[in-house]
Amino acid sequence: MTILRSPRLADGSARGIPDATVARLPVYLRALNALTEQGVSSCSSIELAENAGVNPAKLRKDLSYLGSYGTRGVGYDVEYLRYQIAREIGQTQDWDVVIVGIGNLGSALSSYQGFSTRGIRVAALVDADPQRVGTEISGLTVSSMDDLDAIVADRAISIGVIATPGTAAQEVADRLVAAGITSILNFAPALVQVPDGVDVRKVDLSIELQILAYHEQRKAGIEPKVSGI
Repeated sequence: MTILRSPRLADGSARGIPDATVARLPVYLRALNALTEQGVSSCSSIELAENAGVNPAKLRKDLSYLGSYGTRGVGYDVEYLRYQIAREIGQTQDWDVVIVGIGNLGSALSSYQGFSTRGIRVAALVDADPQRVGTEISGLTVSSMDDLDAIVADRAISIGVIATPGTAAQEVADRLVAAGITSILNFAPALVQVPDGVDVRKVDLSIELQILAYHEQRKAGIEPKVSGI
Protein backbone atom coordinates (compact mmCIF):
# COMPACT_ATOMS: atom_id res chain seq x y z
CA MET A 1 0.00 0.00 0.00
CA THR A 2 1.23 3.45 -0.94
CA ILE A 3 0.18 6.77 0.54
CA LEU A 4 -1.10 8.71 -2.46
CA ARG A 5 -1.36 12.20 -1.04
CA SER A 6 -1.07 15.15 -3.41
CA PRO A 7 2.40 16.65 -2.80
CA ARG A 8 2.29 20.10 -1.20
CA LEU A 9 4.38 23.22 -1.28
CA ALA A 10 6.12 24.73 1.72
CA ASP A 11 3.08 26.89 2.51
CA GLY A 12 0.87 23.81 2.66
CA SER A 13 -0.98 24.46 -0.60
CA ALA A 14 -1.40 21.68 -3.14
CA ARG A 15 1.36 21.46 -5.73
CA GLY A 16 -1.14 20.68 -8.46
CA ILE A 17 0.11 17.25 -9.54
CA PRO A 18 -2.71 15.42 -11.39
CA ASP A 19 -4.19 12.41 -9.61
CA ALA A 20 -3.27 10.17 -12.57
CA THR A 21 0.38 11.20 -12.20
CA VAL A 22 0.34 10.64 -8.44
CA ALA A 23 -1.08 7.15 -9.05
CA ARG A 24 1.82 6.33 -11.41
CA LEU A 25 4.59 7.48 -9.07
CA PRO A 26 4.60 4.19 -7.11
CA VAL A 27 5.01 2.34 -10.42
CA TYR A 28 8.07 4.44 -11.24
CA LEU A 29 9.43 3.84 -7.75
CA ARG A 30 9.00 0.09 -8.15
CA ALA A 31 10.88 0.22 -11.46
CA LEU A 32 13.67 2.27 -9.87
CA ASN A 33 13.92 -0.19 -6.99
CA ALA A 34 14.31 -3.02 -9.50
CA LEU A 35 17.06 -1.11 -11.34
CA THR A 36 18.85 -0.50 -8.03
CA GLU A 37 18.75 -4.22 -7.27
CA GLN A 38 20.31 -4.84 -10.70
CA GLY A 39 23.14 -2.45 -9.88
CA VAL A 40 22.04 0.21 -12.39
CA SER A 41 23.12 3.70 -11.28
CA SER A 42 21.68 5.80 -14.11
CA CYS A 43 19.05 5.31 -16.78
CA SER A 44 17.37 7.18 -19.61
CA SER A 45 13.70 8.08 -19.65
CA ILE A 46 13.20 5.41 -22.31
CA GLU A 47 14.78 2.72 -20.12
CA LEU A 48 12.80 3.78 -17.06
CA ALA A 49 9.57 3.98 -19.04
CA GLU A 50 10.16 0.49 -20.44
CA ASN A 51 10.70 -0.90 -16.95
CA ALA A 52 7.60 0.88 -15.69
CA GLY A 53 5.47 -0.14 -18.67
CA VAL A 54 4.50 3.40 -19.69
CA ASN A 55 5.10 5.76 -22.61
CA PRO A 56 8.42 7.69 -22.30
CA ALA A 57 6.72 11.02 -23.05
CA LYS A 58 4.17 10.38 -20.32
CA LEU A 59 6.93 9.47 -17.85
CA ARG A 60 8.89 12.65 -18.65
CA LYS A 61 5.77 14.77 -18.19
CA ASP A 62 4.93 13.03 -14.90
CA LEU A 63 8.42 13.59 -13.51
CA SER A 64 8.39 17.22 -14.64
CA TYR A 65 5.76 17.90 -11.98
CA LEU A 66 8.29 16.92 -9.32
CA GLY A 67 11.13 19.08 -10.61
CA SER A 68 14.07 18.71 -12.97
CA TYR A 69 15.95 15.55 -11.99
CA GLY A 70 17.27 14.39 -15.35
CA THR A 71 20.48 15.42 -17.12
CA ARG A 72 20.50 15.71 -20.91
CA GLY A 73 22.71 13.02 -22.44
CA VAL A 74 23.07 11.23 -19.10
CA GLY A 75 19.55 10.50 -17.93
CA TYR A 76 18.39 10.03 -14.37
CA ASP A 77 20.45 9.23 -11.31
CA VAL A 78 18.52 6.15 -10.17
CA GLU A 79 19.19 6.48 -6.44
CA TYR A 80 18.46 10.21 -6.34
CA LEU A 81 15.24 9.93 -8.34
CA ARG A 82 14.22 6.97 -6.24
CA TYR A 83 14.58 9.05 -3.08
CA GLN A 84 12.72 12.03 -4.53
CA ILE A 85 9.72 9.94 -5.57
CA ALA A 86 9.71 8.07 -2.26
CA ARG A 87 9.69 11.41 -0.45
CA GLU A 88 6.83 12.73 -2.56
CA ILE A 89 4.58 9.73 -1.85
CA GLY A 90 5.31 9.56 1.84
CA GLN A 91 7.68 6.59 1.96
CA THR A 92 10.51 8.32 3.79
CA GLN A 93 8.53 8.04 7.02
CA ASP A 94 6.49 5.29 8.66
CA TRP A 95 2.68 5.31 8.61
CA ASP A 96 0.62 3.39 11.14
CA VAL A 97 -2.53 1.73 9.83
CA VAL A 98 -5.62 0.26 11.49
CA ILE A 99 -7.45 -2.61 9.76
CA VAL A 100 -11.17 -2.98 10.49
CA GLY A 101 -12.67 -6.38 9.72
CA ILE A 102 -10.46 -9.33 10.60
CA GLY A 103 -11.98 -12.08 8.49
CA ASN A 104 -10.01 -13.95 5.85
CA LEU A 105 -9.04 -10.81 3.91
CA GLY A 106 -8.27 -8.69 6.96
CA SER A 107 -6.13 -11.45 8.43
CA ALA A 108 -4.23 -11.83 5.16
CA LEU A 109 -3.62 -8.08 4.93
CA SER A 110 -2.36 -7.98 8.51
CA SER A 111 0.34 -10.52 7.73
CA TYR A 112 1.42 -9.08 4.35
CA GLN A 113 5.15 -8.46 4.56
CA GLY A 114 5.21 -6.03 1.64
CA PHE A 115 3.75 -3.21 3.72
CA SER A 116 6.77 -2.82 5.97
CA THR A 117 9.11 -2.30 3.02
CA ARG A 118 6.96 0.63 1.88
CA GLY A 119 6.80 2.52 5.14
CA ILE A 120 3.47 1.02 6.20
CA ARG A 121 3.05 -0.52 9.64
CA VAL A 122 -0.13 -2.36 10.62
CA ALA A 123 -0.51 -1.00 14.14
CA ALA A 124 -3.97 -2.21 15.14
CA LEU A 125 -6.65 -4.73 14.22
CA VAL A 126 -10.32 -4.05 15.01
CA ASP A 127 -13.45 -6.17 14.63
CA ALA A 128 -17.08 -6.01 15.74
CA ASP A 129 -17.35 -9.78 16.31
CA PRO A 130 -16.94 -10.59 20.04
CA GLN A 131 -15.54 -14.00 19.07
CA ARG A 132 -12.64 -12.38 17.23
CA VAL A 133 -11.94 -9.67 19.81
CA GLY A 134 -9.04 -10.72 22.02
CA THR A 135 -7.61 -13.22 19.55
CA GLU A 136 -4.10 -12.75 18.23
CA ILE A 137 -3.39 -12.29 14.51
CA SER A 138 0.10 -11.68 13.15
CA GLY A 139 1.35 -10.73 16.59
CA LEU A 140 -1.45 -8.20 17.24
CA THR A 141 -4.43 -8.59 19.53
CA VAL A 142 -7.77 -7.86 17.85
CA SER A 143 -9.53 -4.97 19.55
CA SER A 144 -13.24 -4.10 19.75
CA MET A 145 -14.87 -1.41 17.64
CA ASP A 146 -15.66 0.30 20.94
CA ASP A 147 -11.93 0.97 21.32
CA LEU A 148 -11.44 2.45 17.84
CA ASP A 149 -11.45 6.11 18.89
CA ALA A 150 -8.87 5.52 21.62
CA ILE A 151 -6.65 3.42 19.34
CA VAL A 152 -6.58 6.08 16.62
CA ALA A 153 -5.90 8.87 19.12
CA ASP A 154 -3.28 7.03 21.18
CA ARG A 155 -1.28 5.91 18.15
CA ALA A 156 -1.88 8.99 15.98
CA ILE A 157 -3.20 6.81 13.14
CA SER A 158 -4.44 8.60 10.03
CA ILE A 159 -4.98 5.64 7.68
CA GLY A 160 -7.70 3.02 7.99
CA VAL A 161 -8.36 -0.13 5.96
CA ILE A 162 -11.89 -1.47 5.54
CA ALA A 163 -11.94 -5.24 5.06
CA THR A 164 -15.54 -5.88 6.11
CA PRO A 165 -18.55 -7.17 4.15
CA GLY A 166 -20.11 -4.52 1.93
CA THR A 167 -23.14 -4.09 4.19
CA ALA A 168 -20.94 -2.80 7.00
CA ALA A 169 -18.60 -0.62 4.93
CA GLN A 170 -20.39 2.73 5.25
CA GLU A 171 -20.86 2.39 8.99
CA VAL A 172 -17.19 1.49 9.39
CA ALA A 173 -16.15 4.43 7.21
CA ASP A 174 -18.26 6.74 9.36
CA ARG A 175 -16.65 5.38 12.51
CA LEU A 176 -13.16 5.76 11.07
CA VAL A 177 -13.80 9.36 10.05
CA ALA A 178 -15.32 10.18 13.43
CA ALA A 179 -12.23 8.72 15.10
CA GLY A 180 -9.96 11.04 13.11
CA ILE A 181 -8.94 8.89 10.13
CA THR A 182 -8.28 11.00 7.04
CA SER A 183 -7.32 8.31 4.49
CA ILE A 184 -9.20 5.07 3.84
CA LEU A 185 -8.35 2.02 1.73
CA ASN A 186 -11.64 0.26 1.05
CA PHE A 187 -11.59 -3.44 0.16
CA ALA A 188 -15.30 -3.91 0.86
CA PRO A 189 -17.53 -4.48 -2.20
CA ALA A 190 -19.36 -1.19 -1.68
CA LEU A 191 -18.85 2.50 -2.27
CA VAL A 192 -18.53 4.67 0.81
CA GLN A 193 -19.29 8.35 1.21
CA VAL A 194 -16.86 10.49 3.19
CA PRO A 195 -16.63 14.22 3.89
CA ASP A 196 -14.27 16.59 2.12
CA GLY A 197 -10.72 16.23 3.34
CA VAL A 198 -10.88 12.43 3.59
CA ASP A 199 -9.23 10.40 0.81
CA VAL A 200 -10.62 7.02 -0.23
CA ARG A 201 -9.01 4.42 -2.47
CA LYS A 202 -11.26 1.58 -3.64
CA VAL A 203 -9.91 -1.91 -4.26
CA ASP A 204 -12.47 -4.37 -5.66
CA LEU A 205 -10.83 -7.70 -6.41
CA SER A 206 -13.96 -9.18 -8.01
CA ILE A 207 -14.18 -6.32 -10.52
CA GLU A 208 -10.51 -6.72 -11.44
CA LEU A 209 -11.08 -10.43 -12.09
CA GLN A 210 -14.17 -9.67 -14.16
CA ILE A 211 -12.12 -7.29 -16.30
CA LEU A 212 -9.53 -10.02 -16.86
CA ALA A 213 -12.32 -12.48 -17.73
CA TYR A 214 -13.57 -10.00 -20.35
CA HIS A 215 -10.13 -9.81 -21.96
CA GLU A 216 -9.76 -13.61 -21.90
CA GLN A 217 -13.12 -13.93 -23.62
CA ARG A 218 -12.02 -11.47 -26.32
CA LYS A 219 -8.68 -13.23 -26.84
CA ALA A 220 -10.40 -16.58 -27.18
CA GLY A 221 -12.93 -15.22 -29.66
CA ILE A 222 -15.84 -16.31 -27.51
CA GLU A 223 -19.10 -14.51 -28.22
CA PRO A 224 -20.92 -13.34 -25.07
CA LYS A 225 -23.90 -15.54 -24.27
CA VAL A 226 -27.26 -13.89 -24.98
CA SER A 227 -30.14 -15.03 -22.86
CA GLY A 228 -33.53 -15.55 -24.50
CA ILE A 229 -36.20 -12.91 -24.09
